[in-house]
Amino acid sequence: MTKKALIKRLKWYYPMERMHAFVTFPTIAIYLIITKSFVDILFLLYGLILCIFILFQGQHYWKLKLDRLTGKSFDLNKNLHFFRKSKKINVLMIALVPFIFIVQVYFGDWSIKTENLILWAGIANVFGILEHINYYHRQLMLDNASDLNYMMRYKRLKIASLAKDLSENKI
Repeated sequence: MTKKALIKRLKWYYPMERMHAFVTFPTIAIYLIITKSFVDILFLLYGLILCIFILFQGQHYWKLKLDRLTGKSFDLNKNLHFFRKSKKINVLMIALVPFIFIVQVYFGDWSIKTENLILWAGIANVFGILEHINYYHRQLMLDNASDLNYMMRYKRLKIASLAKDLSENKI
């Protein structure tokens, strides 16, 4: 992908990720808090918080990539520290997912009920885990011809851009 094409792509992609991190998922969380009992949505809220936190990191990363491509300066060391620390927090939050699930089931008298939106909760938590993998390990999203060609050629997913940048101490 050419530099010009990448800049064009990031100019819409970064704001879209930002919208999901700051509007879409928080709006869903607020709606649930207003309309549902907290004990029924604990696991779902946790999944949404996990998604929001990781999407925040993603939108920040894409903004920095756009800044680099357009010649805007930023503090590299500060941002590398942010992403390394965020990755550790993500892993901790992901490790807590089974515990939060158990707490949710406990609040539901050890039964899984439709009113506690357990299916949606599972989806939200899995989505958060997949987002972490997508940013910090392997690029799961194949949304352009270049990504598809890579996968067809090498029969594997690409290493995530953020993962490569962290290993090379650059953004």
